[in-house]
Amino acid sequence: MISSATLTLPIASAPVVDTHNNRLCLLTGSANPVLAQEVARYLGIDLSPMIRKRFADGEIYVQILESIRGSDVYIIQPTCRPVNDHLMELMIMIDACKRASARQVTAVLPYYGYARADRKTAGRESITAKLAANLLTKSGANRVLAMDLHSAQIQGYFDIPLDHVYGAPTIVDYLRSKKLEDLVIVSPDVGGVARARAFANRLGDAPLAIIDKRRQAHNVAEVMNVVGDVRGKTAVLVDDMIDTAGTITEGAKLLRRQGARQVYACATHAVFSPPAIERLSSGCLEEVIVTNTIPLSEDQRFPQLTILSVANVLGETISRIHEDSSVSSMFR
Repeated sequence: MISSATLTLPIASAPVVDTHNNRLCLLTGSANPVLAQEVARYLGIDLSPMIRKRFADGEIYVQILESIRGSDVYIIQPTCRPVNDHLMELMIMIDACKRASARQVTAVLPYYGYARADRKTAGRESITAKLAANLLTKSGANRVLAMDLHSAQIQGYFDIPLDHVYGAPTIVDYLRSKKLEDLVIVSPDVGGVARARAFANRLGDAPLAIIDKRRQAHNVAEVMNVVGDVRGKTAVLVDDMIDTAGTITEGAKLLRRQGARQVYACATHAVFSPPAIERLSSGCLEEVIVTNTIPLSEDQRFPQLTILSVANVLGETISRIHEDSSVSSMFR
């Protein structure tokens, strides 16, 4: 267990992008300006200045304060809480860039909200992952850069190019630095097996275990049993997001009952809806490792929490997209 509340790894620097010749502009919405600043620092450029305000009735107003005519614009905006405001702000920013004659606009989505409703399961319900994709496309985005989508099929919901990168390499590097012994990687449900297997492969082909889970309703899960051997091992639970933390904490308790010596939890997206903080800090986990795709307030932090920066991943991907280099094999 770490003694400090959080740990953010240092941001490396890439070669400075020649913005005069390449005309790359980086903008940020209000969702995660700290991450955007880190990405700008990695690229060796400044965020483009802009005005962002609200009218008395809550309408969002955006004005870009420098010429972006003919530029390739990258807008960093996770659509996290408040999801509707941040999604609408992103679309307004995209529209402003298109009307300012930007050559191309890329929506950089460290966290893609509305992703969990990605298919019809009960009838008479919306597929919001597809709806949000349509809204972003219609608002004028030419390309999307997303990190750890809730399900891989969401890539197919976009009729524009989408680059999908992962937070796992950042987390794996951190776990390697801890030199944990007798690792077993655990998927908290059957749907996450592919993610957990890829994670295990990066950790020297560590063994894999699966928790058999039944979900009775949204944010309500019942843990049934563990498929695989965790006795005497250091179990690492791997998921794309932690929302209310019910799945993770119930899984951790089950792993301990099955004889796991230590239990760690890893996720790219720290959604942390109540009562996540109370559950995660209850003592069932040695450490909770997340990335900074979603900003966390001081009251959402606790001693077992470690926050890793993915600015390097996003910055390097933006650089490769802008230089027309391959990103298909990056960070997997």
